[in-house]
Amino acid sequence: MIEFIDVNYRVADYVILTGINLKIHKGECLLLAGESGSGKTTLTKLINGLIPHFYSNGQLNGGVSIQGEKVAETEIYRLAEKIGSVFQNPKSQFFYTDTSSEIAFGLENRGVQPEKIRQRIATTANELGIENLLGRNIFQLSGGEKQSIAFASVYAGEPEIYVLDEPSSNLDNLSAARLTKLLHYIKAQGKTLIIAEHRLNYLSSVIDRVVYLKGGRIMQEFTAEQFLAFSERERIAMGLRSLKETRITIPACKAVKGELCIERIISPYKEQEISFGASSGDVIGIVGKNGVGKTTLCKIICGLLKEQSGRVIYQGKKITRKQRQRLCAMVMQDVNHQLFTDSIVEECELAAPEASKEKIDNLLQGFDLLPYKEVHPAVLSGGQRQRLAVCQAVLSGKKVVIFDEPTSGLDYKHMMQTGEIIQKLSHEGYIVLVITHDYEFLNLVCHSVIQLNG
Repeated sequence: MIEFIDVNYRVADYVILTGINLKIHKGECLLLAGESGSGKTTLTKLINGLIPHFYSNGQLNGGVSIQGEKVAETEIYRLAEKIGSVFQNPKSQFFYTDTSSEIAFGLENRGVQPEKIRQRIATTANELGIENLLGRNIFQLSGGEKQSIAFASVYAGEPEIYVLDEPSSNLDNLSAARLTKLLHYIKAQGKTLIIAEHRLNYLSSVIDRVVYLKGGRIMQEFTAEQFLAFSERERIAMGLRSLKETRITIPACKAVKGELCIERIISPYKEQEISFGASSGDVIGIVGKNGVGKTTLCKIICGLLKEQSGRVIYQGKKITRKQRQRLCAMVMQDVNHQLFTDSIVEECELAAPEASKEKIDNLLQGFDLLPYKEVHPAVLSGGQRQRLAVCQAVLSGKKVVIFDEPTSGLDYKHMMQTGEIIQKLSHEGYIVLVITHDYEFLNLVCHSVIQLNG
């Protein structure tokens, strides 16, 4: 059993958790739900021992114990033997550049025999359906593929407790469905699952109990039956995403002409030829399974990658990669790549040096970031960092804005806020491209959709 007794946690003046009392039973699947910044990730770090063993700059009061042993007094390697963690940003837990070595890493550290390691890698890949990812360079994987490898590296070690922080945030629907089956399989073995998640529909059949956090406190606990019986009004009032599977309802993009034209583009890594047109005010969604080339296509459009063939035309003229870079802003899937300074306000000033303090403050207010304007981005939750990156793109004033999984890590409220920002960009004449697996968001903001196959 995992037990929290009167746990409080703060970093400097920033209170993160208050009065946490919680018991998690062996073999239980517990969902941690709540808005971005409510304390879900911090709670998971208290279970796996990252707090206080790794993050030691905070003030922790109260106790967390696992099977009667205090986490704060247990050596981290002993915790790692029984707890497997998948982080919100999978790249933060990689040690190797190739996938097979990454999956083997934990087993090697435990002194498992090489032959048994090879067998375990093969079994893991088969059960997770990722044989095609073995032996690959991690840096050439999509975000969803990286997330699958992060899960595989934990699964290979056969821990007793799984701590999963947004494990589906970068997964396509097929991979999320595969994850659901895998969670059922793990649960049937008597393992304990603690899942912090905004994307809820794929978990409806596997969860036993839900803990709802708000402002660092446990506000309510629900059985799975109570939670799944919520009305739409109740769900939205709690800031939660849809509990039901969503299908695409918007039309396919048929345009081949427009202010921005993509003509017969073939990426360096994919063979599919892509052509479409976008006009001022268009919001076009781009969907497809993990690894199909969605991000690669958009990096070509904004000049970060060179196309294998084809051309990009803007206002009737072919434009070079440098011209595309000046034309396009991109909010990356891993926003940590574009956060450089020591505070939120400095990030905004870096994106738009000419922007007034009032303009920056108004935008931060609209994204619920103004109270944290002097906070270092590393202290923010994943959802808060995502919103900051969107603010930067808006401030840049570039006429084509590309969003790569903009709702990753976002709750309902902030999904809607991001949607409103994109709709505002559309009304002001921007061209917006949205890469997403989030069909709820896709239907909300996009006018049409491009399906990539491969």
